[in-house]
Amino acid sequence: MLVTEFSTGDVAPRDRFASFEAFATQSHIRTVLRSNQQDDFRARMRVLELGELQVSALTYPHLEVVRTPKLIRQGDPEVYEINSVLAVSGRMSQDGHEATFRSGDLVLLDSSRPFRVWLDAAPDRVATVVARIPRALLPLPWTAVRRLVATPIPATHGMSGVFHRWLADLAANAGGFTPANVPTLASITTDLLTSLLGRHLDTGETMTPQSRRRTLRVQVHDFVRQHLGDPSLSPVTLAEAHRVSVRSLQQLFADEGTTPAAWIRHLRLERCRHDLADPRLSLRPVHAVAARWGFTDAGHFSRAFRAAYGVPPRDYRHQALRDAEQETAGTWWP
Repeated sequence: MLVTEFSTGDVAPRDRFASFEAFATQSHIRTVLRSNQQDDFRARMRVLELGELQVSALTYPHLEVVRTPKLIRQGDPEVYEINSVLAVSGRMSQDGHEATFRSGDLVLLDSSRPFRVWLDAAPDRVATVVARIPRALLPLPWTAVRRLVATPIPATHGMSGVFHRWLADLAANAGGFTPANVPTLASITTDLLTSLLGRHLDTGETMTPQSRRRTLRVQVHDFVRQHLGDPSLSPVTLAEAHRVSVRSLQQLFADEGTTPAAWIRHLRLERCRHDLADPRLSLRPVHAVAARWGFTDAGHFSRAFRAAYGVPPRDYRHQALRDAEQETAGTWWP
């Protein structure tokens, strides 16, 4: 079973904090937990197991997390925890480092050293996504990585932004993965974290060629999704943005049985198809939908859409909206 779900809503209010504490102790590194809302602690957790790796999405209110020297002596899994901060603010300390953090930051902790974290979050939103990775899986010296603990890394751009979005996507889509996906997901997660930390430590040369290739593929895919609406997005601009040749980019996509141009076109058409079927956008002209996703020539868009889906975009919209109306009418109870 890859995914385990937990919610304090399933137990009586007075037992919620103890229930959360017991589940957290089983699923994460051992810590002491405290909260100023223990009388009615509302929290949820979704844990995705990826072999030796683990990715968890947590929702909680106020929480204090402490890993003491005694707990470390009792058992240390020797893992890093990288926290992707989504909707929480707080502060932390470890190994002489003290810092505040906020939504949009990445924060690293080491299970082998004492730490203390204070968190304030809204109980109705996912506050953090936490990736737990054994230290032995990262080809980076422990003495070097320790310099980054309890040091917020803004996830606004570059590798930090890619990793931040990757963890959020893993958590959001956890229920759709199968055991066959685990090796690939674990490898990509490890490669992205290695690249992220390596860039901050200036030790990127420790990555293997295979890891570099997997990391580049994720970076390229993420960049395309972030810039689909830019009409200038092309194999040339994509290669320039990642400092590789167009030939290297083509080889990267050839491994997936496609080309950069075909993949960009496919994603743009899929975004257009989604918008055309959205009743909330029914008054937006077809050419405006196309322009939103980078198609500057209405005729070219119409031909590409028909080639991909077998019908012109206007006909597709008409049928999709009619189906939506019928579905709504069919579920109406007087």
